[in-house]
Amino acid sequence: MSMISLTINNQLYGPLEVDPEVKMTDFLHEFLNLTGTKFGCGQGVCQACTIIVDNDDGTSDTVRTCITNAVVFNGKKLRTIEGHATTNQAGEIIALHPVQEAFVTNFSFQCGWCTSGFTNKTVALIEKLKRNPIPKDQVQQVIEAELKDHICRCTGYVKYYKAVKALILATEGATV
Repeated sequence: MSMISLTINNQLYGPLEVDPEVKMTDFLHEFLNLTGTKFGCGQGVCQACTIIVDNDDGTSDTVRTCITNAVVFNGKKLRTIEGHATTNQAGEIIALHPVQEAFVTNFSFQCGWCTSGFTNKTVALIEKLKRNPIPKDQVQQVIEAELKDHICRCTGYVKYYKAVKALILATEGATV
């Protein structure tokens, strides 16, 4: 067994005793009852299980949790789908994150299984573009490069990509 401590959605967890072989998706679901991160393929292919890891330098990375053991995240600061919306003191959602709002407005998903992965990757992309804006004529290519590995079996990708493009173009500082 291993001891881990980590911060998820600005809440400290740990130290907790965890089997070193437990995948992060299982840890989120079974230890913390954070079930928004979806287990899709179990091979790191579909990207439904993607979460955000915030680095000390202010950048962030996305990581697939179905193929990464929980102990890898010891000492890390993470964000899951549960951490994006604004909540009140009672924990009730009072406002969606702009990425979530864009996906709802554009009817981007049907079953929603892939949505947490798409949301986390898009949140990280928007933050990256605010630090390093791109020309407006490169937005579509950047979206395709960033989201190409995410699999959605319901809607195709047109509505996700349309929502992300509209959001990038509307986000101050994301484009030049």
